[in-house]
Amino acid sequence: MRWFNQKQNAVLSIDISTAAVKLLELSRAGARYRVESYAVAPLPQDAVIDKNISNVNVIAETVKVALRQSGTKLKEATVAVAGSSVMTKIITMDASLSEDEMEEQIMIEADQYVPYSLDEVNFDFEVQRVNESNPEMVDVLLAASRKENVENRVEALAKAGLKTRIVDVEAFAMENAFSLLAEQFPDSSEGQTVAILDIGASMTSLNVLHDYRTVYTREQAFGGKQLTEEIQRRYGLSYEEAGLAKRHGGLPDNYTVDVLDPFKRAIVQQIQRSLQFFYSSSANRTIDRMILAGGCASIAGIEQLVEKSMGMPVYVANPFANMTLSSKVKPHTLSNDAPAMMIACGLGLRSFD
Repeated sequence: MRWFNQKQNAVLSIDISTAAVKLLELSRAGARYRVESYAVAPLPQDAVIDKNISNVNVIAETVKVALRQSGTKLKEATVAVAGSSVMTKIITMDASLSEDEMEEQIMIEADQYVPYSLDEVNFDFEVQRVNESNPEMVDVLLAASRKENVENRVEALAKAGLKTRIVDVEAFAMENAFSLLAEQFPDSSEGQTVAILDIGASMTSLNVLHDYRTVYTREQAFGGKQLTEEIQRRYGLSYEEAGLAKRHGGLPDNYTVDVLDPFKRAIVQQIQRSLQFFYSSSANRTIDRMILAGGCASIAGIEQLVEKSMGMPVYVANPFANMTLSSKVKPHTLSNDAPAMMIACGLGLRSFD
């Protein structure tokens, strides 16, 4: 399974998260990207637990729904595994080795790096840069994941009629998508440290990038599901009804003060906790700006609240800001979903590497 360095024609991006299957089809003309089609199809509870697929058939059916909604004709796709299920390691290798020789050497030495039997893992590698302390060596990124994490995704896509062409890692896809956001800032992100908080349905992932490269990632169990469950409990709704009410409104007047505001404060606490872990693990590195991604980033006013408590500039992710849209795509709907489409976007850019 190749994860890196495949030059491709356009492929569909399929992001399988806890709450939904997100599909995106991008094309490029010159330097500009265009959204050809996209869809977000909700998943039932427990189809994905802690980023692991627990029911391949349910995922396949939901991918089919997204394919129908989007109207895409593409049959090849790229998908990502969660960072928590991937082990990455930087190893140094002789710069004069060819790619095949590197692969051979990694295979021989892999049991030093990977805590599983080799027939249980998929892995790939990518040369990153010349080693700082020895110019005759290169730093090589090795990524390994248990085969079941990869195979479940490939199988779900196959059952939906798609061939998987690339399996990526969510943190790398997020890093890729950051290049689209960096263009939107008033000043350059070179040399800056940027925190991206992806607050999904059940997981919050912190990705810290320094100079456009990921230097730290951490996942913790917290997300929009807590808000849905509180709406469900408070107003006697089913989980599905609570999810719809959360997105489309129609809840009693006391909802904002009694339910939404406490949840927004809980988001701020989670962000503070995530950053605390980062600061304690990192040698005196400060964060220059923060980006909120994931479904919870669409909550009205959340960035102002976070900015006020963190004392740094905070932006809501919109990877589509500088893209053109095909006539099939409704601008308003896409802009509502944009913060949750970062991983799908990062996967989509792989077609144009």
